[in-house]
Amino acid sequence: MKIVITGGPGGGKTTALDLFQRELLGKVWIIPESASAIFASGIKRDDDFNTLKAIQKTIYYHQKNVEEIHQLQHPDKVLLCDRGTLDGLAYWPNSQKTFFESIKSDFQSELNRYDAVIHFETAAVDGQDISTNNPFRNESKEAAIELDNKLKEIWKVHPNFHVVESKGSFIDKIINGVKTIRMVVDQQIY
Repeated sequence: MKIVITGGPGGGKTTALDLFQRELLGKVWIIPESASAIFASGIKRDDDFNTLKAIQKTIYYHQKNVEEIHQLQHPDKVLLCDRGTLDGLAYWPNSQKTFFESIKSDFQSELNRYDAVIHFETAAVDGQDISTNNPFRNESKEAAIELDNKLKEIWKVHPNFHVVESKGSFIDKIINGVKTIRMVVDQQIY
């Protein structure tokens, strides 16, 4: 089973995943965000049209391949993916059609890769701080909201789609997020 944890920057995805892994140690496996791995390799974020396309294509294939490896190495675990292959669509500088042509796939095939999707709404929609320990995340609040909306629009058609809203305190949101992950994982396990 594979579950995507997605959402705009500063949504609490990684924080919730870290806490949740401690809760269900042994039953789940966390797949880290591919974009951070790519940027940690020395590739810099870039707004150049062709470079941006090359970066998103690289992130897509990294994500896809890492998921496959983890499925083979951990067949008895529920895989929790910090973002999914369709997330790149929100960052793609051109049309959906060119995205799918570039990765040699289609929307439905990518959607079908996952059993559930949990969208953590960016804290920016609630006017909260979105700063993070991740040095590769530097979006403004406005950009975070725009990306969040794009990601929600992309994933909302998944038949097992859930949203963790950003309302009130960040700690309450993370607790709600962990409860949502637990509910979805329990549906997959039992």
